[in-house]
Amino acid sequence: MEDKLVTIVKKNEQDFICLTDMIKAKDGTFFITDWLRNRNTLEFLSVWEKINNPGFNYGEFAIIKNQSGLNNFKVSVKEWTDKTNAVGIFSKAGRYGGTYAHKDIAFEFGSWISPTFKLYLITEYQRLKEIETNQYNLEWNFKRIISKANYSIHTDAIKKFIIPEKNYEKDNEWLIYAEEADLLNVALFNCTAKDWRE
Repeated sequence: MEDKLVTIVKKNEQDFICLTDMIKAKDGTFFITDWLRNRNTLEFLSVWEKINNPGFNYGEFAIIKNQSGLNNFKVSVKEWTDKTNAVGIFSKAGRYGGTYAHKDIAFEFGSWISPTFKLYLITEYQRLKEIETNQYNLEWNFKRIISKANYSIHTDAIKKFIIPEKNYEKDNEWLIYAEEADLLNVALFNCTAKDWRE
């Protein structure tokens, strides 16, 4: 698995991992249809769908499950999704085509290939998520620092130029800060702070 790329795509804000890439990354002959023939795989998929998919078709699942284990039984990803209305796994054609599965299902697929492979996959996925989280935190901190700097510039400008000009009494200085903040809110968001709260 080292130095092999496994594609991850977002669908409905969830990570889906390319099973096709996982097969390419592992030595040996593995087929997704062989994995789908397995009764334990079908049970796992049905439990995942039960938890995550209210539209899952249990009637069709029961028919597929009853056929599993027979020598001539075979089900493709397309058949599985079409018949059961499954959302945890899907096939995609085109440039970045392949079979994709929700990360929970992809990890299960990885353990079918080999426990070592599954461990590599989980470790790499967690490493990527940590990098993603750190980048988000850096971006959030940067925005926070910029906001803080802009706030200081804004309040200093009010203190130096507007308050002395309008001769506000010390007790009423807060009013000019509020008025200026509302002026900015209207300019940027087309509503005052009061409108925003309501």
